[in-house]
Amino acid sequence: MISRAVLVAGFAGPSPAGPCTVEIDRVQAQLDAKIDAEAGTGRSARESGRALRHEEPTPDSVLKAEESLGEGSASGAAMVALARARVADSTGDATACKEALAKARRALQP
Repeated sequence: MISRAVLVAGFAGPSPAGPCTVEIDRVQAQLDAKIDAEAGTGRSARESGRALRHEEPTPDSVLKAEESLGEGSASGAAMVALARARVADSTGDATACKEALAKARRALQP
């Protein structure tokens, strides 16, 4: 038999934000702005087969293409750090989250 506490917890709704969710969102906005600013300023490359088949690029495929042109490594480092921050945030590890956010901010500095 399902206990009443488990049943109520299942209907409690979304869980509260982690210890640094708000700061993760801020750094993500900074990363998005950096990517947008750099998007049209770099060198161009030949379209890939996927692009010629009208397939949408993934963030990972865009990053790989930029890195092959010698661009995007700072954005990539920031993405990795933000992913680590999200994992730490989801487990409630404020210290690891803050460390990952500091790495992301350093990667975004000019």
